[in-house]
Formats: sequence, structure tokens, C-alpha cells
Amino acid sequence: MRKIARSVYERARDVARALSTTPEYQQSRRDRKKVEMLFAHLKRILKLDRLRLRGINGARDEFLLAATAQNLRRMARRLAGDGKAARLMPA
Repeated sequence: MRKIARSVYERARDVARALSTTPEYQQSRRDRKKVEMLFAHLKRILKLDRLRLRGINGARDEFLLAATAQNLRRMARRLAGDGKAARLMPA
């Protein structure tokens, strides 16, 4: 007679598997991907891999500046669809 061991965490895995098939979970995954992509852009392109200013206020200010730059880039890209890119973006 053979026994198949079942992990003590298998019940939690079953719950997680059941949740992963719900539409709410799929929507949260799409939303999370958007946010994660924004943070990845901040870290890779805008070099926000480490904060250079000290303290909570410095970190907040540095992050707000990086987020503002990211939002300005996004705004310029959206306005470029209207043919206004030549006035907004330098050559």
C-alpha cells in the first residue's frame, strides 16, 4: 500500500487556486500590472533605484518629482496623438 503525502498547506493552496479563477482576481491582476509597470519605469528609466535625499520629507519630495516627470511624459505622449508633439517635445 502506497501513501501520498499531502502538504499541510494544501488547503490554503486550494483556496488560492479557487480565487485565481474569479473575475475580480483577474481585474486585480490587470490593475496591479499597470502599477508595477509604472514603478519599474521609475526605477529603470528615471533612476529611482535608490533615494538620494535624506529623511521622510526628502524621500517624499524626490518621489513626487519623479512621479511628476512620469506624468508629464505620459501627458506629452497622449497629446502627441493630436499632432501637438512637435511643440511639446524638443528635437
